[in-house]
Amino acid sequence: MSFRVVRSSKFRHVYGSALKREQCYDNIRVSKSSWDSTFCAVNPKFLAIIVESAGGGAFIVLPLSKVGRIAADHPLVGGHKGPVLDIAWCPHNDNVIASGSEDCVVKVWQIPDSGISRTLTEPVVDLLYHQRRVGLVLWHPTAQNVLLTAGSDNQVAVWNVGTGEVLVHIDCHPDIVYSASWNWDGSQLLTTCKDKKMRLIDPRTGTVQEEAVCHEGSKATRAIFLKSGLIFTTGFSKMSERQYSLRAPEHLSEPIVMVELDTSNGVMFPLYDPDTNLVYLCGKGDSVIRYFEITAEPPFVHYINTFQTPDPQRGIGMMPKRGCDVNSCEITRFYRLNNSGLCQVITMTVPRKSELFQEDLYPDTAGDQAATSAEEWIAGKDAEPLLISLREGYVPSTQKSDLKVSRRSNVLDKMPPKGSRGGSGGTGVSGGGATVQLPDKFLEEFHEEIRKLKAVIVKHETRIRALEARLSAAPAAGHTGGEEEGRVGDGLGVGQPPRGSSSESLNNTHTSPPVALSQELAPDEV
Repeated sequence: MSFRVVRSSKFRHVYGSALKREQCYDNIRVSKSSWDSTFCAVNPKFLAIIVESAGGGAFIVLPLSKVGRIAADHPLVGGHKGPVLDIAWCPHNDNVIASGSEDCVVKVWQIPDSGISRTLTEPVVDLLYHQRRVGLVLWHPTAQNVLLTAGSDNQVAVWNVGTGEVLVHIDCHPDIVYSASWNWDGSQLLTTCKDKKMRLIDPRTGTVQEEAVCHEGSKATRAIFLKSGLIFTTGFSKMSERQYSLRAPEHLSEPIVMVELDTSNGVMFPLYDPDTNLVYLCGKGDSVIRYFEITAEPPFVHYINTFQTPDPQRGIGMMPKRGCDVNSCEITRFYRLNNSGLCQVITMTVPRKSELFQEDLYPDTAGDQAATSAEEWIAGKDAEPLLISLREGYVPSTQKSDLKVSRRSNVLDKMPPKGSRGGSGGTGVSGGGATVQLPDKFLEEFHEEIRKLKAVIVKHETRIRALEARLSAAPAAGHTGGEEEGRVGDGLGVGQPPRGSSSESLNNTHTSPPVALSQELAPDEV
């Protein structure tokens, strides 16, 4: 007699439930771009969605509490000149978001805590490098202000947003980059490309450590790093069947698992929860969300369940673990975009009878503090994310500051005079994207020079008025009554000499006073 043993897992009964319509976000003009992007990004403070916008590209930013029907004239973040293709919230500052667009520019924005009350068009910094549209933006998981961007020019750039400069150029892709993923500590980079290959790259040098065919189909592929170091990919077979696979570094060409799902043609986005080791597959145009658990036991990728919805999805965003409700055993929350303009909120919950904090469901998770700086990371320092406990719920860091950009000096910039950086006190002057500290002595010299110039101008204006008065009075004094009778009026109060008068008398009358005055004046006054 044989018994089938059911696999023991605390996530076997995870179920999804959609919130009521009044608890969701409605009347959103979701972007109609054909680019394969999730069009949505969310964090514990804000929800950002790429929307249709006339005359450029824009996305909408909503506080999570602003549910219900969104006004048609709601303020946007709209500084791009082309459609926005991808957006990503900074993992270390919930008020900072990056956006990539068809106008080849990457912009980084600072969102106020209360949201935006008017259309925002001025970013904190513009990142200019790519020659064609930018379809991918991705923040580093542990290093402060490190951002990866990929464009249709087949280039990948790693930026230090704090200085606005490119740290690393990665030029190893012969075609468009479909996706990119950092490993757990940000020491390796994984990309998929239109040439059907996936590449394991050293992000500090740009050298390719390993490459292999990801999926044999020609449609878009996605690959993500798991916390254990394994790699999970989605793509298509030669027969256009959707597949997922699990692979190990150093053996990328030999999948541990390769499974065919269905024959749909929508690109699948793998969304990963490192705390529970669950992978959610959300296909573009699908009406289902499949979720799997990754374990060390065969068959390694265990199918759990499928969440079914009546409407196809246009895009989707996944809430970080620190934004989930630990009191209701919520392990994941999705923000799902429909073609009708509804952003549907879906919660994934583990059924538990106890109302106490469930430590096995909520291990320490990545917090909002950076483990290293951009300078330390590029110098070779690796660090795992700083973890926080959710036992008392997520409490945002109180020492957060606004993103400040201090560009490095450049010979093309207008440099301040020498010595203007020194001095103990002074005032900051903004110019060329940088803040220059001017000493008090330097400012006092400026004020004194300006005061002298004003005094000279007033003195010259007084002399000019006196000279004009003398010039206008001299002709009147030189004319006699008989001459005035002989003149012919022109209706403007100005006498004209009678016809037949000689040019000599005209010259004697009009030119002599100015000549006399010019002789009296100093050369510099003339």
